[in-house]
Amino acid sequence: METVEEEEGDWHEIRVLDNRVRRGEPLELTNDVRDLLKRTAPTVAIPESDAESALASVESGTALLHEIRRRITEGSNRLIDALHRMYQFRDRGDFDGARQQMRDVLAVEVVPLYRDVAVKEIEKLNRLSF
Repeated sequence: METVEEEEGDWHEIRVLDNRVRRGEPLELTNDVRDLLKRTAPTVAIPESDAESALASVESGTALLHEIRRRITEGSNRLIDALHRMYQFRDRGDFDGARQQMRDVLAVEVVPLYRDVAVKEIEKLNRLSF
């Protein structure tokens, strides 16, 4: 199990690698790249077996890279937007509305780290509202 710091470091490497590939640089499935993709896939709720299968070719490996990046980016954007709305509701004293923002994230989010943040925010709101 990776620490949050290791996960963030891997996610940074994914972003850098994905940016290079999107600029036209072909993905090279070196041992380091394979390890990065295999290690990172579970952190965005992609089963290890799916990641392993995707590493059979450059085409499917590239698709895996893009999907990992998509989940990181979209999940982060979704969570940040929901947190902003949650704080607005909380600051107005509407704890039910604030909690609903996090429940909405949980209804669609697959990335474990982002799900954990949403759950912890609900727990904090529960403590504040009673």
